[in-house]
Amino acid sequence: MENLHVAIIGAGMAGLSTALALAKAGFKRISVYEVASDLGFVGAGIQMAPNMARILDHLGVWGDIEPEAVDMRATSIRQGSTNAELAHIDLSYVRERYGFPHVVGHRASLAGALYAGCKKHPGIQIHFSTTVEVLSFGPRPKIKVVPRSGKPYEVETDVVIACDGIKSSTRVKLLEVLGVEASVEDSGQASYRIILRREDLQHDPELLALMDSDSATRWIGEKRHIIAYSMSSKQLYNISTSQPDVNFAEAPSATYTTKGSKKQMLKVFSDFCPMIQRMLDFVPEGEVCEWKMRVHAPLPTWVHHQVTLVGDACHPTLPHLAQGAAQAIEDAAVLSVVLSMMPDCSPETINKTLRVYQMLRKERTDTLVALAAASGRRLHLGEGAAREERDKQFAAFMEKQRGEVPDKWADADVQKMINGHDCMQDAREKFTQLFKTLA
Repeated sequence: MENLHVAIIGAGMAGLSTALALAKAGFKRISVYEVASDLGFVGAGIQMAPNMARILDHLGVWGDIEPEAVDMRATSIRQGSTNAELAHIDLSYVRERYGFPHVVGHRASLAGALYAGCKKHPGIQIHFSTTVEVLSFGPRPKIKVVPRSGKPYEVETDVVIACDGIKSSTRVKLLEVLGVEASVEDSGQASYRIILRREDLQHDPELLALMDSDSATRWIGEKRHIIAYSMSSKQLYNISTSQPDVNFAEAPSATYTTKGSKKQMLKVFSDFCPMIQRMLDFVPEGEVCEWKMRVHAPLPTWVHHQVTLVGDACHPTLPHLAQGAAQAIEDAAVLSVVLSMMPDCSPETINKTLRVYQMLRKERTDTLVALAAASGRRLHLGEGAAREERDKQFAAFMEKQRGEVPDKWADADVQKMINGHDCMQDAREKFTQLFKTLA
Protein backbone atom coordinates (compact mmCIF):
# COMPACT_ATOMS: atom_id res chain seq x y z
CA MET A 1 0.00 0.00 0.00
CA GLU A 2 2.83 2.41 0.78
CA ASN A 3 4.08 2.17 -2.82
CA LEU A 4 0.71 2.99 -4.37
CA HIS A 5 1.06 6.25 -6.30
CA VAL A 6 -1.90 8.60 -6.03
CA ALA A 7 -2.21 11.67 -8.26
CA ILE A 8 -4.58 14.38 -7.02
CA ILE A 9 -5.70 17.12 -9.40
CA GLY A 10 -6.41 20.34 -7.52
CA ALA A 11 -5.24 21.77 -4.18
CA GLY A 12 -8.45 23.34 -2.97
CA MET A 13 -10.29 22.13 0.12
CA ALA A 14 -11.06 18.80 -1.55
CA GLY A 15 -7.52 18.18 -2.82
CA LEU A 16 -5.72 19.17 0.37
CA SER A 17 -8.15 17.14 2.51
CA THR A 18 -7.74 14.10 0.27
CA ALA A 19 -3.94 14.30 0.35
CA LEU A 20 -3.84 14.73 4.14
CA ALA A 21 -6.39 11.96 4.77
CA LEU A 22 -4.44 9.54 2.59
CA ALA A 23 -1.19 10.43 4.32
CA LYS A 24 -2.79 9.87 7.71
CA ALA A 25 -3.95 6.47 6.43
CA GLY A 26 -0.36 5.48 5.59
CA PHE A 27 0.03 6.35 1.91
CA LYS A 28 3.47 7.72 1.10
CA ARG A 29 3.43 8.56 -2.64
CA ILE A 30 0.91 11.37 -3.06
CA SER A 31 1.34 13.97 -5.82
CA VAL A 32 -0.93 17.03 -5.83
CA TYR A 33 -1.08 19.24 -8.92
CA GLU A 34 -2.51 22.77 -8.70
CA VAL A 35 -2.86 25.27 -11.55
CA ALA A 36 -2.58 28.32 -9.24
CA SER A 37 0.82 29.61 -8.19
CA ASP A 38 -0.13 29.39 -4.50
CA LEU A 39 -3.15 28.65 -2.34
CA GLY A 40 -4.61 32.06 -3.02
CA PHE A 41 -7.69 31.66 -0.79
CA VAL A 42 -9.49 34.96 -0.45
CA GLY A 43 -11.25 36.13 2.65
CA ALA A 44 -14.71 34.64 2.57
CA GLY A 45 -16.19 33.06 5.68
CA ILE A 46 -17.00 29.39 5.92
CA GLN A 47 -19.28 27.40 8.18
CA MET A 48 -17.76 24.30 9.75
CA ALA A 49 -20.44 21.94 11.04
CA PRO A 50 -19.71 18.98 13.34
CA ASN A 51 -19.52 16.52 10.43
CA MET A 52 -16.61 18.55 9.05
CA ALA A 53 -15.02 19.27 12.44
CA ARG A 54 -14.99 15.54 13.27
CA ILE A 55 -12.85 14.83 10.19
CA LEU A 56 -10.60 17.85 10.70
CA ASP A 57 -9.94 16.59 14.21
CA HIS A 58 -8.98 13.17 12.81
CA LEU A 59 -6.65 14.92 10.35
CA GLY A 60 -4.93 16.71 13.23
CA VAL A 61 -5.79 20.28 12.17
CA TRP A 62 -8.90 21.10 14.22
CA GLY A 63 -6.80 22.37 17.13
CA ASP A 64 -5.31 25.02 14.84
CA ILE A 65 -8.68 26.13 13.46
CA GLU A 66 -11.05 26.15 16.44
CA PRO A 67 -9.39 28.81 18.68
CA GLU A 68 -10.17 31.74 16.38
CA ALA A 69 -13.45 30.34 15.03
CA VAL A 70 -16.75 31.58 16.46
CA ASP A 71 -19.03 28.99 18.06
CA MET A 72 -22.46 29.46 16.51
CA ARG A 73 -24.93 28.96 19.33
CA ALA A 74 -28.08 30.25 17.61
CA THR A 75 -29.51 31.45 14.34
CA SER A 76 -32.06 34.16 13.74
CA ILE A 77 -34.21 34.20 10.61
CA ARG A 78 -35.74 37.59 9.86
CA GLN A 79 -37.93 39.27 7.29
CA GLY A 80 -35.61 41.33 5.14
CA SER A 81 -37.99 44.24 4.67
CA THR A 82 -38.80 44.79 8.36
CA ASN A 83 -36.09 42.98 10.36
CA ALA A 84 -38.96 41.19 12.17
CA GLU A 85 -37.80 37.85 13.54
CA LEU A 86 -39.53 34.87 11.94
CA ALA A 87 -37.67 32.24 13.95
CA HIS A 88 -34.93 31.98 16.55
CA ILE A 89 -33.26 28.56 16.67
CA ASP A 90 -31.11 27.54 19.62
CA LEU A 91 -27.98 25.65 18.54
CA SER A 92 -26.31 25.46 21.96
CA TYR A 93 -27.06 21.71 22.07
CA VAL A 94 -24.94 20.93 19.01
CA ARG A 95 -21.54 20.43 20.67
CA GLU A 96 -22.89 18.07 23.35
CA ARG A 97 -25.07 16.08 20.94
CA TYR A 98 -22.58 15.62 18.11
CA GLY A 99 -19.26 15.85 19.92
CA PHE A 100 -18.14 18.95 18.02
CA PRO A 101 -19.52 22.49 17.67
CA HIS A 102 -20.92 24.28 14.67
CA VAL A 103 -18.46 27.12 14.12
CA VAL A 104 -17.80 29.80 11.55
CA GLY A 105 -14.35 30.84 10.49
CA HIS A 106 -12.17 32.27 7.79
CA ARG A 107 -11.76 30.18 4.64
CA ALA A 108 -8.07 31.02 4.57
CA SER A 109 -7.69 29.65 8.10
CA LEU A 110 -9.13 26.28 7.07
CA ALA A 111 -7.07 26.11 3.88
CA GLY A 112 -3.93 27.19 5.70
CA ALA A 113 -4.35 24.53 8.39
CA LEU A 114 -4.89 21.80 5.78
CA TYR A 115 -1.84 22.97 3.83
CA ALA A 116 0.31 23.09 6.97
CA GLY A 117 -0.87 19.57 7.79
CA CYS A 118 0.12 18.37 4.33
CA LYS A 119 3.59 19.91 4.61
CA LYS A 120 4.27 17.79 7.70
CA HIS A 121 4.06 14.62 5.58
CA PRO A 122 7.07 14.00 3.32
CA GLY A 123 4.95 11.63 1.25
CA ILE A 124 2.86 14.56 -0.05
CA GLN A 125 4.38 16.56 -2.89
CA ILE A 126 2.41 19.64 -4.02
CA HIS A 127 3.20 21.05 -7.47
CA PHE A 128 1.88 24.60 -7.94
CA SER A 129 1.61 26.42 -11.29
CA THR A 130 0.88 23.11 -12.97
CA THR A 131 -1.95 21.91 -15.18
CA VAL A 132 -2.87 18.26 -15.66
CA GLU A 133 -4.69 16.41 -18.41
CA VAL A 134 -5.84 12.82 -18.04
CA LEU A 135 -4.58 10.92 -21.09
CA SER A 136 -5.88 7.48 -20.15
CA PHE A 137 -8.15 6.24 -17.35
CA GLY A 138 -6.60 2.84 -16.70
CA PRO A 139 -5.57 0.16 -15.91
CA ARG A 140 -2.68 2.44 -14.90
CA PRO A 141 -3.90 5.96 -15.61
CA LYS A 142 -1.60 8.26 -17.52
CA ILE A 143 -1.60 12.04 -17.03
CA LYS A 144 0.13 14.86 -18.87
CA VAL A 145 1.71 17.33 -16.46
CA VAL A 146 2.42 20.84 -17.75
CA PRO A 147 4.43 23.12 -15.41
CA ARG A 148 4.01 26.82 -16.17
CA SER A 149 7.78 27.28 -16.39
CA GLY A 150 8.99 23.89 -17.57
CA LYS A 151 8.60 21.18 -20.14
CA PRO A 152 5.49 18.98 -20.17
CA TYR A 153 5.95 15.38 -19.09
CA GLU A 154 3.82 12.28 -18.65
CA VAL A 155 3.22 10.34 -15.44
CA GLU A 156 1.83 6.84 -15.09
CA THR A 157 0.12 6.37 -11.76
CA ASP A 158 -2.10 3.92 -9.85
CA VAL A 159 -5.01 6.20 -8.96
CA VAL A 160 -6.14 9.62 -10.15
CA ILE A 161 -8.41 11.63 -7.85
CA ALA A 162 -9.89 14.70 -9.55
CA CYS A 163 -10.53 17.52 -7.09
CA ASP A 164 -10.60 20.17 -9.80
CA GLY A 165 -13.89 21.80 -8.87
CA ILE A 166 -17.05 22.67 -10.74
CA LYS A 167 -15.01 23.53 -13.85
CA SER A 168 -13.46 20.05 -13.74
CA SER A 169 -11.85 19.12 -17.06
CA THR A 170 -11.47 15.57 -15.73
CA ARG A 171 -15.25 15.28 -15.31
CA VAL A 172 -15.80 16.56 -18.83
CA LYS A 173 -13.40 14.01 -20.30
CA LEU A 174 -14.70 11.14 -18.13
CA LEU A 175 -18.28 11.76 -19.27
CA GLU A 176 -17.14 12.17 -22.87
CA VAL A 177 -15.36 8.82 -22.81
CA LEU A 178 -18.50 7.21 -21.38
CA GLY A 179 -20.72 8.89 -23.97
CA VAL A 180 -22.71 10.76 -21.31
CA GLU A 181 -24.15 14.18 -22.06
CA ALA A 182 -24.10 16.37 -18.97
CA SER A 183 -23.01 19.91 -18.34
CA VAL A 184 -22.82 22.62 -15.72
CA GLU A 185 -26.16 24.33 -15.19
CA ASP A 186 -26.85 27.93 -14.27
CA SER A 187 -28.81 28.22 -11.04
CA GLY A 188 -30.15 31.64 -11.93
CA GLN A 189 -28.59 32.93 -8.71
CA ALA A 190 -25.51 34.95 -7.86
CA SER A 191 -23.90 35.97 -4.59
CA TYR A 192 -22.12 38.97 -3.14
CA ARG A 193 -19.48 37.99 -0.58
CA ILE A 194 -18.38 40.75 1.74
CA ILE A 195 -16.26 41.15 4.85
CA LEU A 196 -16.56 44.12 7.20
CA ARG A 197 -14.01 44.88 9.90
CA ARG A 198 -14.89 45.64 13.52
CA GLU A 199 -13.57 49.18 13.17
CA ASP A 200 -15.98 49.74 10.27
CA LEU A 201 -18.92 49.20 12.61
CA GLN A 202 -17.61 50.82 15.79
CA HIS A 203 -20.07 53.73 15.65
CA ASP A 204 -23.14 51.62 14.90
CA PRO A 205 -24.32 49.94 18.16
CA GLU A 206 -27.01 47.88 16.41
CA LEU A 207 -24.57 46.30 13.97
CA LEU A 208 -21.90 45.88 16.66
CA ALA A 209 -24.42 43.94 18.75
CA LEU A 210 -24.90 41.55 15.83
CA MET A 211 -21.15 41.21 15.47
CA ASP A 212 -20.72 40.46 19.18
CA SER A 213 -23.38 37.75 19.21
CA ASP A 214 -22.77 34.00 18.81
CA SER A 215 -25.51 33.88 16.21
CA ALA A 216 -25.89 33.79 12.46
CA THR A 217 -28.60 36.04 11.06
CA ARG A 218 -30.47 35.40 7.82
CA TRP A 219 -32.68 38.08 6.29
CA ILE A 220 -35.03 36.73 3.61
CA GLY A 221 -37.04 38.34 0.84
CA GLU A 222 -38.45 37.53 -2.56
CA LYS A 223 -35.76 35.75 -4.63
CA ARG A 224 -33.08 37.05 -2.25
CA HIS A 225 -31.52 36.59 1.14
CA ILE A 226 -28.53 37.72 3.20
CA ILE A 227 -26.72 35.65 5.82
CA ALA A 228 -24.15 37.20 8.14
CA TYR A 229 -22.01 36.14 11.08
CA SER A 230 -18.81 37.02 12.94
CA MET A 231 -15.52 35.22 12.44
CA SER A 232 -11.81 35.52 13.27
CA SER A 233 -12.40 36.02 17.00
CA LYS A 234 -15.24 38.44 16.14
CA GLN A 235 -12.89 40.88 14.44
CA LEU A 236 -14.52 40.35 11.05
CA TYR A 237 -18.17 40.21 9.97
CA ASN A 238 -18.88 37.95 7.02
CA ILE A 239 -21.83 38.73 4.74
CA SER A 240 -23.02 36.45 1.95
CA THR A 241 -26.03 37.13 -0.24
CA SER A 242 -28.14 35.35 -2.78
CA GLN A 243 -29.96 37.22 -5.51
CA PRO A 244 -31.09 36.73 -9.13
CA ASP A 245 -28.23 36.44 -11.57
CA VAL A 246 -28.38 39.57 -13.71
CA ASN A 247 -24.79 40.63 -14.38
CA PHE A 248 -23.54 37.26 -15.57
CA ALA A 249 -26.68 36.60 -17.62
CA GLU A 250 -26.28 39.92 -19.43
CA ALA A 251 -22.60 39.32 -20.11
CA PRO A 252 -22.10 35.55 -20.55
CA SER A 253 -18.58 34.54 -19.70
CA ALA A 254 -16.53 31.54 -18.70
CA THR A 255 -15.67 33.29 -15.45
CA TYR A 256 -17.68 32.64 -12.29
CA THR A 257 -16.70 35.91 -10.58
CA THR A 258 -16.89 39.55 -11.50
CA LYS A 259 -16.18 42.91 -9.94
CA GLY A 260 -19.49 44.05 -8.52
CA SER A 261 -21.01 47.50 -8.28
CA LYS A 262 -21.80 48.85 -4.82
CA LYS A 263 -24.58 50.97 -6.32
CA GLN A 264 -26.11 47.91 -7.97
CA MET A 265 -25.79 45.86 -4.76
CA LEU A 266 -27.63 48.52 -2.76
CA LYS A 267 -30.30 48.62 -5.44
CA VAL A 268 -30.80 44.84 -5.29
CA PHE A 269 -31.56 45.07 -1.55
CA SER A 270 -33.18 48.52 -1.59
CA ASP A 271 -36.44 47.21 -0.10
CA PHE A 272 -34.67 45.59 2.85
CA CYS A 273 -34.75 47.30 6.24
CA PRO A 274 -32.67 50.42 7.13
CA MET A 275 -30.18 48.36 9.17
CA ILE A 276 -29.35 46.29 6.09
CA GLN A 277 -28.93 49.49 4.07
CA ARG A 278 -26.43 50.79 6.65
CA MET A 279 -24.61 47.46 6.77
CA LEU A 280 -24.19 47.26 3.00
CA ASP A 281 -23.23 50.91 2.79
CA PHE A 282 -20.17 50.15 4.95
CA VAL A 283 -18.76 48.06 2.10
CA PRO A 284 -15.86 50.02 0.58
CA GLU A 285 -16.30 51.05 -3.04
CA GLY A 286 -14.28 48.72 -5.25
CA GLU A 287 -14.47 45.79 -2.83
CA VAL A 288 -17.75 44.31 -4.08
CA CYS A 289 -17.29 40.91 -5.71
CA GLU A 290 -20.10 38.84 -7.18
CA TRP A 291 -20.02 35.08 -7.63
CA LYS A 292 -22.12 33.14 -10.11
CA MET A 293 -23.78 30.09 -8.54
CA ARG A 294 -23.66 27.07 -10.81
CA VAL A 295 -24.66 23.48 -10.22
CA HIS A 296 -24.58 20.20 -12.13
CA ALA A 297 -27.23 17.59 -12.70
CA PRO A 298 -26.48 14.38 -10.72
CA LEU A 299 -23.89 12.33 -12.58
CA PRO A 300 -24.54 8.71 -13.53
CA THR A 301 -21.09 7.80 -12.20
CA TRP A 302 -18.07 9.38 -10.53
CA VAL A 303 -15.68 6.56 -11.45
CA HIS A 304 -14.06 5.26 -14.61
CA HIS A 305 -11.37 2.59 -14.30
CA GLN A 306 -8.84 3.96 -11.78
CA VAL A 307 -9.99 7.59 -11.89
CA THR A 308 -12.59 9.18 -9.61
CA LEU A 309 -14.10 12.58 -8.90
CA VAL A 310 -14.37 14.36 -5.54
CA GLY A 311 -16.26 17.39 -4.19
CA ASP A 312 -17.50 20.07 -6.59
CA ALA A 313 -16.15 18.05 -9.51
CA CYS A 314 -19.04 15.61 -9.00
CA HIS A 315 -21.64 17.18 -6.69
CA PRO A 316 -21.51 21.01 -6.70
CA THR A 317 -24.22 22.50 -4.53
CA LEU A 318 -25.94 25.76 -3.73
CA PRO A 319 -24.78 27.19 -0.39
CA HIS A 320 -28.13 27.11 1.42
CA LEU A 321 -27.12 24.19 3.70
CA ALA A 322 -23.50 25.36 4.09
CA GLN A 323 -22.30 21.86 3.17
CA GLY A 324 -20.23 22.32 0.01
CA ALA A 325 -16.78 22.09 1.59
CA ALA A 326 -17.99 19.66 4.26
CA GLN A 327 -19.18 17.14 1.69
CA ALA A 328 -15.89 17.39 -0.21
CA ILE A 329 -14.02 16.72 3.03
CA GLU A 330 -16.32 13.77 3.76
CA ASP A 331 -15.46 12.43 0.27
CA ALA A 332 -11.76 12.72 1.10
CA ALA A 333 -12.17 10.93 4.42
CA VAL A 334 -14.15 8.06 2.91
CA LEU A 335 -11.62 7.62 0.11
CA SER A 336 -8.83 7.34 2.65
CA VAL A 337 -10.73 4.61 4.52
CA VAL A 338 -11.68 2.48 1.54
CA LEU A 339 -8.31 2.72 -0.21
CA SER A 340 -6.56 1.72 3.03
CA MET A 341 -8.84 -1.33 3.33
CA MET A 342 -8.11 -2.74 -0.14
CA PRO A 343 -7.11 -6.42 -0.04
CA ASP A 344 -4.50 -5.78 -2.75
CA CYS A 345 -3.36 -3.07 -5.15
CA SER A 346 -4.33 -4.57 -8.50
CA PRO A 347 -6.09 -2.28 -11.00
CA GLU A 348 -9.25 -4.40 -10.67
CA THR A 349 -9.28 -3.98 -6.89
CA ILE A 350 -8.63 -0.25 -7.16
CA ASN A 351 -11.60 0.14 -9.52
CA LYS A 352 -13.90 -1.85 -7.25
CA THR A 353 -12.74 0.19 -4.26
CA LEU A 354 -13.47 3.47 -6.02
CA ARG A 355 -16.93 2.14 -6.87
CA VAL A 356 -17.47 1.35 -3.17
CA TYR A 357 -16.51 4.96 -2.41
CA GLN A 358 -19.22 6.09 -4.83
CA MET A 359 -21.76 3.72 -3.26
CA LEU A 360 -21.01 5.14 0.16
CA ARG A 361 -21.21 8.77 -0.91
CA LYS A 362 -23.45 9.39 -3.91
CA GLU A 363 -26.92 9.01 -2.37
CA ARG A 364 -26.00 11.26 0.56
CA THR A 365 -24.54 14.03 -1.59
CA ASP A 366 -27.38 13.89 -4.14
CA THR A 367 -29.88 14.21 -1.28
CA LEU A 368 -28.11 17.22 0.27
CA VAL A 369 -27.69 18.97 -3.09
CA ALA A 370 -31.42 18.63 -3.76
CA LEU A 371 -32.31 19.70 -0.22
CA ALA A 372 -30.15 22.84 -0.49
CA ALA A 373 -31.87 23.83 -3.71
CA ALA A 374 -35.34 23.22 -2.25
CA SER A 375 -34.51 25.21 0.89
CA GLY A 376 -33.40 28.15 -1.24
CA ARG A 377 -36.66 28.10 -3.17
CA ARG A 378 -38.70 28.23 0.06
CA LEU A 379 -36.65 31.06 1.52
CA HIS A 380 -37.05 33.14 -1.63
CA LEU A 381 -40.84 32.93 -1.97
CA GLY A 382 -42.72 36.07 -2.96
CA GLU A 383 -46.20 37.13 -1.95
CA GLY A 384 -48.80 34.38 -2.10
CA ALA A 385 -50.21 31.28 -0.44
CA ALA A 386 -46.91 29.37 -0.41
CA ARG A 387 -45.15 32.15 1.46
CA GLU A 388 -48.05 32.46 3.91
CA GLU A 389 -47.80 28.74 4.64
CA ARG A 390 -44.03 29.00 5.10
CA ASP A 391 -44.41 31.87 7.54
CA LYS A 392 -47.04 29.92 9.48
CA GLN A 393 -44.45 27.17 9.93
CA PHE A 394 -41.95 29.71 11.21
CA ALA A 395 -44.57 31.06 13.64
CA ALA A 396 -45.50 27.56 14.86
CA PHE A 397 -41.82 26.84 15.54
CA MET A 398 -41.40 30.12 17.43
CA GLU A 399 -44.37 29.25 19.63
CA LYS A 400 -43.45 25.64 20.41
CA GLN A 401 -39.67 25.66 19.80
CA ARG A 402 -39.98 22.37 17.97
CA GLY A 403 -41.19 21.07 14.64
CA GLU A 404 -40.17 21.71 11.04
CA VAL A 405 -38.16 24.80 10.14
CA PRO A 406 -38.59 25.99 6.53
CA ASP A 407 -34.92 27.03 6.50
CA LYS A 408 -33.52 23.50 6.29
CA TRP A 409 -30.06 24.63 7.39
CA ALA A 410 -31.57 25.28 10.84
CA ASP A 411 -33.95 22.30 10.97
CA ALA A 412 -33.12 19.83 13.77
CA ASP A 413 -33.93 16.75 11.69
CA VAL A 414 -31.73 17.93 8.84
CA GLN A 415 -28.99 18.78 11.32
CA LYS A 416 -29.24 15.24 12.66
CA MET A 417 -28.93 13.76 9.17
CA ILE A 418 -25.89 15.91 8.44
CA ASN A 419 -24.06 16.00 11.76
CA GLY A 420 -25.04 12.63 13.16
CA HIS A 421 -23.37 10.83 10.26
CA ASP A 422 -19.81 9.62 10.92
CA CYS A 423 -18.74 8.95 7.33
CA MET A 424 -15.45 7.27 8.26
CA GLN A 425 -17.07 4.86 10.70
CA ASP A 426 -19.78 4.14 8.13
CA ALA A 427 -17.12 3.32 5.53
CA ARG A 428 -15.21 1.04 7.87
CA GLU A 429 -18.35 -0.90 8.75
CA LYS A 430 -19.66 -1.28 5.19
CA PHE A 431 -16.57 -1.61 3.01
CA THR A 432 -16.05 -5.37 3.13
CA GLN A 433 -19.65 -6.26 2.39
CA LEU A 434 -20.01 -3.69 -0.39
CA PHE A 435 -16.73 -4.76 -1.96
CA LYS A 436 -17.95 -8.39 -2.11
CA THR A 437 -21.08 -7.35 -4.02
CA LEU A 438 -19.08 -5.97 -6.96
CA ALA A 439 -18.01 -8.09 -9.87
